[in-house]
Amino acid sequence: MKKLIVALLATTAAISAAQAQTTTQPRAYVGVGVASADHEDARGLDSDGWKASGKIFGGYEFDQTWAAEVGYTDFRKADVSSATNRGDTKGYGYYVAAKATKPINDQFSVYGKLGIQHSQRELRTTLVNLKDDDTGAYGALGVQYNVNPQVALIAEYERYGKSKDFGAKPDVVTVGARYSF
Repeated sequence: MKKLIVALLATTAAISAAQAQTTTQPRAYVGVGVASADHEDARGLDSDGWKASGKIFGGYEFDQTWAAEVGYTDFRKADVSSATNRGDTKGYGYYVAAKATKPINDQFSVYGKLGIQHSQRELRTTLVNLKDDDTGAYGALGVQYNVNPQVALIAEYERYGKSKDFGAKPDVVTVGARYSF
């Protein structure tokens, strides 16, 4: 029992010392963005190409380097057609990820995210209705510009799982803003 108490005290002291060295207090943040993905179709149908859509996200910064984040991206509806077939695709993706940030200076930082995602695409045409669900790896690389301590602008490249035969492709480019509490 004494060993357990000593271990708990040592762990508490180590965590307290590690937190004292960070310049950023733990805090939550929320954000919105404009995400764009290519809607090129691998089945020979003409598509709308790159379409802008919305993204919402939120997270919790444990310190200056580490955070956890969740987000949702609507891949928006895109029209598809061929000489004999017309229809549309739609989809969405959401993720849970760990985020590592490296400050360059007081205003700029770079970050990477790694986690798990779930995405869904639907293709509805006059000839066929298809649905593709994908759960797999999620990753992102981005830059952040801090306007002030609460507001920041972001730009990032995201990857939602494996390549898709229809609907939005897994490569997404996002620009947005976030607010820290």
